[in-house]
Amino acid sequence: MKIRLGNGPDSWGVWFPQDPDQVPWDRFLTDVAGAGYRWIELGPYGYLPTDIAQLRGELASRDLRPVATFIEAPLEDPERAAEIEERVDKLGEWLSSFGGRFLNVIDDAYRDLRTGEAVAPPVVTEASWRQLVGTLDRLGRLVRDRYEVTLTVHPHVDTHIETTEQTERMLADTDTESVFVCLDTGHFAYRGGDPVGFYREHHDRIPYLHVKNVDPKVLETVNRQGLPLVEAVKRKVFCEPEAGLIDFADLRRALEDTGFDGYLMVEQDMYRPDHDAPLPIARRTREYLDGIGLGDT
Repeated sequence: MKIRLGNGPDSWGVWFPQDPDQVPWDRFLTDVAGAGYRWIELGPYGYLPTDIAQLRGELASRDLRPVATFIEAPLEDPERAAEIEERVDKLGEWLSSFGGRFLNVIDDAYRDLRTGEAVAPPVVTEASWRQLVGTLDRLGRLVRDRYEVTLTVHPHVDTHIETTEQTERMLADTDTESVFVCLDTGHFAYRGGDPVGFYREHHDRIPYLHVKNVDPKVLETVNRQGLPLVEAVKRKVFCEPEAGLIDFADLRRALEDTGFDGYLMVEQDMYRPDHDAPLPIARRTREYLDGIGLGDT
């Protein structure tokens, strides 16, 4: 088993390229390095400097190595397909210039991530699903063939790929050589899934994981009240790995049993936190994961 442990802007409450309440990008980079991480996600394009030379210098000065970035897009919309492909092409080129490995794709949310307002039906039609998986296949081949980057689909709360059933169908309907999964343990458990069991069953398509836990008491309230993700995060539905319903020692055993050789990216989802809050959480999380054998190996 070979683990490379990292962290990303989401753990500092960064959801968007620009938001006046977000932690400034230089503070994030300094904090994440200060917490002892060496691998990072780059976050939404436009949060960190997009100039390649500038960003290389900022990363090198803190001994940070980028692993991934992400795009959120309406994969099921045929009228947006060309635009999405253009965005992914640009991101693939940008990411590969830093030696990044994974481009995470998240389907557009059916509830607005800022307000929680419903903006689309929660389930797509059959025709839209075929468009969605066809788009993933094209994007996966594009970044693989042009940039040697792996496309990883991130099952995400309040999107059209969020449940175990939807994720398994997506895997069954897409190209096994060009479309993979970024398994987010917290988002998967939020929608009732078993992330460890899912990893064991589909580990050959899961080269990359996001690590966080879920507070079962908060989740019960969220589900009972039908709250959107943004409100759930404000109520701290996602918690540190040591505290929630997922057994991370069990995850370590699964990774060992399957000979995992990849990246674990800590993502302690927050939304507009106090700017001093993320750093001590990131330190505690790294120390906990190190202690149970999920640190850098």
